[in-house]
Amino acid sequence: MDNIGLGNLFENNRSWAAALTDSDPDFFTRLAEQQQPKYLWIGCADSRVPANEIVGLAPGGVFVHRNIANVVVHSDLNCLSVIQYAVDVLRVEHIIVTGHYSCGGVAAAIDGGRHGLIDNWLRHIQDVAEQHRDELDEITDPAQRVNKMCELNVIAQVNNVARTTVVQDAWDKGQEIALHGWIYDLRDGLLRDLNVTTTGE
Repeated sequence: MDNIGLGNLFENNRSWAAALTDSDPDFFTRLAEQQQPKYLWIGCADSRVPANEIVGLAPGGVFVHRNIANVVVHSDLNCLSVIQYAVDVLRVEHIIVTGHYSCGGVAAAIDGGRHGLIDNWLRHIQDVAEQHRDELDEITDPAQRVNKMCELNVIAQVNNVARTTVVQDAWDKGQEIALHGWIYDLRDGLLRDLNVTTTGE
């Protein structure tokens, strides 16, 4: 396979870089010297949910980790390493777990079907669903059930972040880090706060 068809991406990149340089000639010089984001965003890998753009921040403004259905589990060294770097090195002040409504990963986790390798990852979401089975069973509309599960999943993952050794150790040392759970609506482009903010106090 060659790069035929990818030329437009390089062209887009050149246009993007030129526009930024025109508006701020020193932007890339500053960016290359260091990154000092105040925020770690843990979000879904869905291509429709780009962290920087959603919150209106330029490159360097938010440190990002993404995976299928914004899951945080204590065996995922990739995610845990991102959290540790964000907390210990970048000294972020906020960790934001952001899910989105109509999440395909969440829907696949609760539809009862078999999807292959990803089922092993989705098992974490299924565990959350089991904890809320009575509440979910009361929702008769499948789309509304998925969306409720998207919210419950975010809340569970915020709790998982809070229980990581990295965050626990940081709080024990007096480092100020607030954890938040947000959800994004693809239909209107707006974020909603699920009101599960915790500072470890």
